[in-house]
Amino acid sequence: MGIRFVLMVNKQGQTRLAQYYEYLTLEERRALEGEIVRKCLARNEQQCSFVEHRNYKIVYRRYASLFFLVGVDDDENELAILEFIHLLVETMDRHFGNVCELDIMFHLEKAHFMLEEMVMNGCIVETNKSNILTPIQLMDKTS
Repeated sequence: MGIRFVLMVNKQGQTRLAQYYEYLTLEERRALEGEIVRKCLARNEQQCSFVEHRNYKIVYRRYASLFFLVGVDDDENELAILEFIHLLVETMDRHFGNVCELDIMFHLEKAHFMLEEMVMNGCIVETNKSNILTPIQLMDKTS
């Protein structure tokens, strides 16, 4: 499949956005998020951005006060996922103008929509920022 889940977490470990591409119960999600967030937030900046946890490979990156964590299969390319995270942040920056935690909190549906335009069933399907943002801009015009 590729991507199993995408999480956006603040420095305090609070999940601001979670998107899963495989079925997990609410309890399993809560436990998994807690374990992964503790593991990633405990690492320092000199350590690499890849962590193995259970049967996932976690690729993460910190931008300002937000951590972007992506759980992938073992055979997925870590550098490609880092590039995907960067693309996601750049896309959000273009729409929100220097995206921050509050943008995610107050416009959660737009953040999910951007992610859904980029990833379908765990596979990256769109990487063009304009193509990702066009439907959101159309929705903004009509509302």
